[in-house]
Amino acid sequence: MTEQFSIRPATQSDGSFLGDMVVEAANWRGGAPRARHEILTSPVHRRYISGWMRPADAGFVAVDAGGNEMGAAWYRMLPRSDPGFGFVETAVPELIIGVLPIWRAHGVGRTLLRRLVLHAHEQGHHRLSLSVEHDNFARNLYRSEGFVVTGHVDGRDTMVHRLS
Repeated sequence: MTEQFSIRPATQSDGSFLGDMVVEAANWRGGAPRARHEILTSPVHRRYISGWMRPADAGFVAVDAGGNEMGAAWYRMLPRSDPGFGFVETAVPELIIGVLPIWRAHGVGRTLLRRLVLHAHEQGHHRLSLSVEHDNFARNLYRSEGFVVTGHVDGRDTMVHRLS
């Protein structure tokens, strides 16, 4: 990697950038991307950022040497009545991660993921969950970092990481 970057805790003022990262995550395939407003007004995506930052929310943002945001990883506790794609149970935070395309495959996502997993463990969580589409190359990252597939729904895998 030629560029240096650092990781900082996400704050309440990062809500808009986290929205950008939800859009990146939803449009991971490239090609003809869905519009930002279409994704962020969709109930299935809105739950990941609506009301950011709630007391149980936590996350981190990667920034380059110039202070420009590159990506983010965060988790939310979602209720059974409004579950996310990777919902396991109410006591298991669901992880969301997004990295700007130019920074993918440069270690940004892995660094963010590791930092968030460590933080979740420090906060006393026993597991983290996520959802990833079957053909998303990020599945390899999640597997290499200890996530295992626990379920399959509509072309997506639910993956869980035990934080013992």
